[in-house]
Amino acid sequence: MKILVGISKSPDTTSKIAFTDGNSKFDENGVQYIVNPYDEWYALVRALELKETIGGTVTIITVGAAADEAVIRKALAIGADEAVRVDADPKDAYYTAAQIADYAKSNGFDLILTGKETIQYNGSQVGGMIAEALDMPFVSLATKLDVDGTTLKLEKEYLGGIQSVEVTLPAVVSCAKGMAEQRIPNMRGIMAARTKPLTVIPAVQVEDLTSFTGYTTPPAKSSVKLIDPNNMDELVALLHNEAKVI
Repeated sequence: MKILVGISKSPDTTSKIAFTDGNSKFDENGVQYIVNPYDEWYALVRALELKETIGGTVTIITVGAAADEAVIRKALAIGADEAVRVDADPKDAYYTAAQIADYAKSNGFDLILTGKETIQYNGSQVGGMIAEALDMPFVSLATKLDVDGTTLKLEKEYLGGIQSVEVTLPAVVSCAKGMAEQRIPNMRGIMAARTKPLTVIPAVQVEDLTSFTGYTTPPAKSSVKLIDPNNMDELVALLHNEAKVI
């Protein structure tokens, strides 16, 4: 089975976020990037589990600049066989999906996996757009995935329960929590990642559908008032007069 996994970079959650050019551009200075956790922990690891069970290959693909190759090597260290980098700045979800779909179209993948979303944008759009471009079935937010011949058997949370879905391969799936467990790359995997193939391909021309006009940061948190547990009158007064309902 040939599996393609979409990989994206995300700022480490401990990074300090700032903007430049009149708050119109994300400031990458001093930001430590990691593999987007949903792509790594769920999509990539499940792909590797399938490879170990039924055989095949796992290729990872990202849309980004040369600076992103350190993040790609991390994904290779976890166990992917090869990597592809589309040499372009990912302008929006549609642009990213179009680049991945164009590569997948000419390489005959049986299964394409993505994380359910990136932790910085929370858009949950790329998987569905890839499926539309390739005219493939798409299942979003899957929590379980198994392969039975040419049939893909999946589960996803739905209205407080579990929905079972079956589709015929090839297909595209976005993966959510429960799909797999995080893997930590060992030293052998890290060393092997240095020599695994990483192919750089040019981007295809795609119409720009999105423009970012500005970013704003959340308001700073207010100070905390500590109330003596025996002073209930003060607590009630503060709840009535100062507390804000969000």
